[in-house]
Amino acid sequence: MSERVLEISNLQKAYGDNQVLKGVDLTLNKGEAVSIIGSSGSGKTTLLRCVNLLEEFQGGTIKIADKAIGYTEAKGKRTRISNREITKDRALTGMVFQSFNLFPHLTAVQNITLSLKKVQKKSNAEALEIANHWLERVGLPDRGDSFPGQLSGGQQQRVAIARAIAMNPLIMLFDEVTSALDPELINEVLDVIKTLAGDGMTMLIVTHEMRFAYEVSKKVIFMNDGVIGVEGTPDEVFKNSNNERLVAFLKNTKF
Repeated sequence: MSERVLEISNLQKAYGDNQVLKGVDLTLNKGEAVSIIGSSGSGKTTLLRCVNLLEEFQGGTIKIADKAIGYTEAKGKRTRISNREITKDRALTGMVFQSFNLFPHLTAVQNITLSLKKVQKKSNAEALEIANHWLERVGLPDRGDSFPGQLSGGQQQRVAIARAIAMNPLIMLFDEVTSALDPELINEVLDVIKTLAGDGMTMLIVTHEMRFAYEVSKKVIFMNDGVIGVEGTPDEVFKNSNNERLVAFLKNTKF
């Protein structure tokens, strides 16, 4: 039986009067790669940011490894947990963003070892071993001493991926990680994610790269207007769906 890692139930998120998530239900099992596709403004990134607790959500629950995160409920009252607890819960996930967010004054290795030493209290030697391992896994074994300004955009994004994975999260969240890259650099980043997915890493991926989503995913989710419009295998979503909104969306994409 598959091990449930993420369970989202009736998730609701609003910015003022703008209801962005309108009751999202989603599950993710250990070792699965699930891609989320949809038009801009459909709620894809907001969903990831709620899972990573970068956004507060007004309704519903998010459970990671059967632990409710972000809030506690007692006697029908919903209470936001402390900032310290939020930091602990956030460590259950690793998130890679559109922008690389590397510290420009630190080398690639130093960008990775910083949190390992500060947050996880790893020794210098252990942190360095972990950093070098993941730099090799993302195809940058010889760039550990390079500063971000000496790396291409694709290389910087691969360092950002290594930095997030090095913290050993239960789930990796990828938010349109190639959208800020030049076209010729996109595949080198997507290939890294494909390799990690093939190795059984659990991941939730927001992407506009339809062919990539088809190839890498165990399951694909089409979001539309704050809800999940279609959910299924890659073939069910990309080739066999009769959902009018999905069909219209795919006509305007490269697949």
